[in-house]
Amino acid sequence: MNIYLLAFLGGIVGAIFMDITESLAARFGLTSGVNVALLGRWAMGLTRGQWSHVNIVDSPPHSHEVPMGWMFHILVGGGGVALIYAFFISSTGFILPVQHLWVGLAFGALTSLLPWLLLLPAFGWGWFGRHGPRGSNALLASTVSHIPYGLGIGAVTALGLSL
Repeated sequence: MNIYLLAFLGGIVGAIFMDITESLAARFGLTSGVNVALLGRWAMGLTRGQWSHVNIVDSPPHSHEVPMGWMFHILVGGGGVALIYAFFISSTGFILPVQHLWVGLAFGALTSLLPWLLLLPAFGWGWFGRHGPRGSNALLASTVSHIPYGLGIGAVTALGLSL
């Protein structure tokens, strides 16, 4: 099966793993402050040319921001970002299933850079989310949730290539 298709599907699975991990972490008080409604608000703002917010919490809500947040998270954040993984694998020649698990783990950890340096500053929360909502720990929470994301990509890719 095509590595790009496997990585895209793995990214969707990984995004689901990420959501499960975030829910479990929130039960223990570990949260980034980001929720699907805010992600949808930001994505809908992008379609209107608004890249960043002073503080996204204070920006007016949009109708349908929750479904848009889920769609953006699963398709773009999940599957789309995973195409970078496929490109890396294609460029380096990693082919053994166990390699995909380790490379997926590392890739997931590296994708923590996306919220730290892109999403959270665009929300108006600064680099690494240091000005995010009170009680949030975006630095740790995004790292904890992105590792299962990468494992999802690696596992689906390894499984698909071994069939």
